[in-house]
Amino acid sequence: MDNQTAVREKYGSIARSVTNSGATACCDPAMRCCDPITKDLYNEQETGTLPESAVLASLGCGNPTALIELREGETVLDLGSGGGIDVLLSAKRVGPSGKAYGLDMTDDMLALARENQREAGAVNVEFLKGEIEDIPLPDNSVDVVISNCVINLSADKGRVLQEAFRVLRPGGRFAVSDVVVNGTVPEEIRQSMLLWVGCISGALEREDYRAKLTTAGFANISFETTRSYNIEDARVFLTEAGIAVDEIAPLVEDKFQSAFIRATKPNEACCEPGCCSPDQKG
Repeated sequence: MDNQTAVREKYGSIARSVTNSGATACCDPAMRCCDPITKDLYNEQETGTLPESAVLASLGCGNPTALIELREGETVLDLGSGGGIDVLLSAKRVGPSGKAYGLDMTDDMLALARENQREAGAVNVEFLKGEIEDIPLPDNSVDVVISNCVINLSADKGRVLQEAFRVLRPGGRFAVSDVVVNGTVPEEIRQSMLLWVGCISGALEREDYRAKLTTAGFANISFETTRSYNIEDARVFLTEAGIAVDEIAPLVEDKFQSAFIRATKPNEACCEPGCCSPDQKG
């Protein structure tokens, strides 16, 4: 089974679980993605305004909408929007003159998100079916790209970042939460930790992430650690995987993190045919 199929099946199963039983998505031990990764990411003021199933289906490792300024009238795109929590929060912040798109490849998640949209009465929201490696929106069409612990799941992260750059308007902002690896970790340990952190995860090393953003054309790149994963949090999972936790602890501590990653599309990138107004050229 390829990674994309595995991701689609896992998140489809989670959406069905939330829809059919009202179970919190990431507190099913079989999913291997429970606290502390997903806990306490949203405050009560945020979750209190949303449909319960949008909150239950939250699978992220951060809260990108809390760490980026969204302005009235802007267009926001959420890559891998799941049950729609970040799309609905973004829609409130950009107001009725703005627009929030959610992009997901999983039919069950899209159905759940659209039901959450209906329940929330969000008229400035649209959920699109597609893959984050091939975004179904025109060039230079959104102001902000957000994502919550989804880019790490892609087998072609460079392509995802290129697509994010393409759809952003000049001066647009890239603002995502994602899992990163801070430094070098032996491959066997790396894979076991990432399976625990992200269920099906291929997190990049921080400087590799930076390099891919630079290659895509982004500027003003920064990383802000929002949560570090302690070896004790993963002890049960790693022990079940046959790994001697106490032996690897010094190699793992503070290496696996959730980070908020910011970047911008330079204004000078705008002057392609049909891209910018005459007073921006030159």
